[in-house]
Amino acid sequence: MRPEPVTGLILAGGRGSRLGGADKGLVEWHGRPLVAHVIERLAPQIASLAISANRNRERYQAFCNLVVADRLDDFAGPLAGLQAGLAACTTPLLATVPCDAPRLPLDLIARLGKALADDTAVAVATTADGLQPTFLLCRRSVAPALDDWLADGGRKVADWLQAMNAAVVPFEDAAAFVNFNTPADLAWAAGAGGRGSPTSPRP
Repeated sequence: MRPEPVTGLILAGGRGSRLGGADKGLVEWHGRPLVAHVIERLAPQIASLAISANRNRERYQAFCNLVVADRLDDFAGPLAGLQAGLAACTTPLLATVPCDAPRLPLDLIARLGKALADDTAVAVATTADGLQPTFLLCRRSVAPALDDWLADGGRKVADWLQAMNAAVVPFEDAAAFVNFNTPADLAWAAGAGGRGSPTSPRP
């Protein structure tokens, strides 16, 4: 059977609070915004692309025609981005990745897809470093359940994944999931002289 088509949703809707409010997807790494690196690795794996962004939407539209904003107020987190992506999704499956993970696995979607079964609606990556909750693949049909979860005040991705009985897919290369989260990472990425944290991506 041919794999079902997948929409890839890049999560770029956060505050960037640990980076002093910077829009992480637009931070430059090796001369290009991080989101451009993510797209380069994700695009060959998917049928269509969307970006979840609550700021700088015009800038993100230079990378992708479909830019969606949270339906919830006040930067409600990755699940709010997923909700917006599902509302706009036209394929049977939707995958999410964060905007600041420029080394995401080139076989991410294929491996997560193998874990989906008739009774499994969500699959998520894990590594030796732990669960990677924003690297997930889900069926579009989970939208009503997610709407209810968010309406009840749920916000943590890991809790929702557990409630959905998500399939957990191990990946051996933990470095492929490293992202930029701190001012030290931002300084290193921008070439401002920072060495970065021990877990920062390296060229």
